[in-house]
Amino acid sequence: MLSQEETLKFDDISTLPHSEQQNWKAALNEEMESMKENDVWDLEELPMDRKAISCRWVLRKKRDGKYKARLVARGFMQKEGVDYFETFSPVISMPALRLLLIIMLNENSNVLVLDVKTAFLNGELNETIYMDQPKGYDDNIGRKCKLKKSLYGL
Repeated sequence: MLSQEETLKFDDISTLPHSEQQNWKAALNEEMESMKENDVWDLEELPMDRKAISCRWVLRKKRDGKYKARLVARGFMQKEGVDYFETFSPVISMPALRLLLIIMLNENSNVLVLDVKTAFLNGELNETIYMDQPKGYDDNIGRKCKLKKSLYGL
């Protein structure tokens, strides 16, 4: 059993009891389905002048007992000025959030909070980035994922 802070390595899934393996496989499949639904990449041959970054699975069991698998690009392998030219995070800044909440309080507005499950996967990429296929989902013919949208870790 995992504690709240522990993560599991992909290769360790096979050492778990069958029911646990099934839960993790379902979480992995759900994440891969999100990648397909959001059209995150195309599988292509890697051009000779390009390098592919690797990726890894981040696996954790949430407090509510849900199994969560997230595919993360190992973006630290990229070089600024070669693989990318600018970075930003598509989230609201704390000062902007505070200002928005003050305006809403002043206007007696209601606040509705929600979470878009795969919002991060909607960010379009300006750079051409190739990534290895995820462990457990490799077609074994040497193709790479040509990313079309942002992925966790970039």
